[in-house]
Amino acid sequence: MFGGQVAAPINSPHLRRSGSRAVVSDLGAELGNGVENSYVHPLELNGSKNASIPLVTAAIVPSPTLLWRFKVLLFLLWGFICGKTGWQSVMRMSADLRDLFLYEAFLYYNPLLLVTTMVWLWGINLWVFSRSNINYAKIFDLDQNHLTHREIWKCATWMTIVVPTSMTAYLYLYSNGEVSLAASQPVLLYFAVVMLLIFPFDIFYFSSRYYLLRALWRIVLPFQAITFPDFFLADILTSMAKVFSDIERSVCRMVHRQVATIAWFEADSVCGSHSVAIPLVLVLPYLFRFFQCLRQYRDIGERSALLNALKYSTAVPVIFLSALKYHVLPESWTNFYRPLWLLSSVLNSLYSFYWDVARDWDFSFARMFKFNKSHLYSHLLHGRTWVYFWVIGSNLILRCTWTYKLSAHLRNNYLTVFTIAALEIFRRFQWIFFRVENEWNKINSRPNMQVSMNDPSDDEVKLLSSSAGGYNV
Repeated sequence: MFGGQVAAPINSPHLRRSGSRAVVSDLGAELGNGVENSYVHPLELNGSKNASIPLVTAAIVPSPTLLWRFKVLLFLLWGFICGKTGWQSVMRMSADLRDLFLYEAFLYYNPLLLVTTMVWLWGINLWVFSRSNINYAKIFDLDQNHLTHREIWKCATWMTIVVPTSMTAYLYLYSNGEVSLAASQPVLLYFAVVMLLIFPFDIFYFSSRYYLLRALWRIVLPFQAITFPDFFLADILTSMAKVFSDIERSVCRMVHRQVATIAWFEADSVCGSHSVAIPLVLVLPYLFRFFQCLRQYRDIGERSALLNALKYSTAVPVIFLSALKYHVLPESWTNFYRPLWLLSSVLNSLYSFYWDVARDWDFSFARMFKFNKSHLYSHLLHGRTWVYFWVIGSNLILRCTWTYKLSAHLRNNYLTVFTIAALEIFRRFQWIFFRVENEWNKINSRPNMQVSMNDPSDDEVKLLSSSAGGYNV
């Protein structure tokens, strides 16, 4: 029992002579089953210079599948905690205050939730393009450091975590009487988003943030030739007009210190539902796109640019006729302005639907049912006829319902408007597939592209051969 050998820890300081240290040498040997390197630790034992004990250490690295499952488990646990905490906080309020407070909380956070949804769907767009023959980096003039679909999804994951967490904290703090702390939650979140976008240092995808801000600057001030990324992003912004309108109302309440109060509930207040700023912000994306079309007509002289500008101008009556409900007599609205609003809504929806299918996607209505000829349509979905029926049909329906969102007098039904805004983002997600592929087909059909894809010319062959001959030794 006491006469046997005692196994001391191999890294014990008592096994080293005073002043000596363990020496680690990498043998570069690779072992299977997760063992990456082998190490030998020569230790001087009891003054003996030649005594050494070899030690093999195995680096235990969890598999990617195990890590992914663990992350999903943490994500679901976080979602459960946020959902339970938010529900208990809402149920703790009185019934007459509950709906009013939810409307306010929803106003602050639903714009960022819609943006998060758009980022997730954009990652899916890039994933599909990466698995097809569409070079989206060339279409959007991206450098080699552009974000891939995996990095886009990583950003969307963090947005999915941060935004609901802030919303849960807002509900919890307000329901427990911490009004000032609750009011600070949306303010801090909006401030963090702005700082993250304009942060001038080379961290957190600096080149991609600069690319986005530069494109937004060109959209707001179209003083230069319009490129495909410019009007592509501007088209996406038209689908997010509701987002910008709600952001304006949220920032207005933050500036006037109306967060977590009921001062804004007065319809005629500076941030109320009758504010003139609401239709002005709603119309801005359409005006940006309208001036882009005029600039495009000035540069290339195509008549289709004017017709496209006319399409965006049809959204202006929809927005301002709806806003007139709060500024005219009820009889005037019912008998005169409301029929004009309905007429302008139908015109805008049908005109936009026609342009989506016939111009943006280049689907000829004369060949609408010849989907078996895949070369006439998208190369992404060969032989899947039902997809074309679904995309065209859903685009028509969602174009009509999208008018509901543009109407300021209907925005008090916040859950309905949020659902329609989310469906519009889904419609734009579908639109992107066919619009980007149509642009890629146009690029490939240009003569200069055909020349570059062919064999090199005789002059190029001579130049290459002479260069190669100069380096022969």
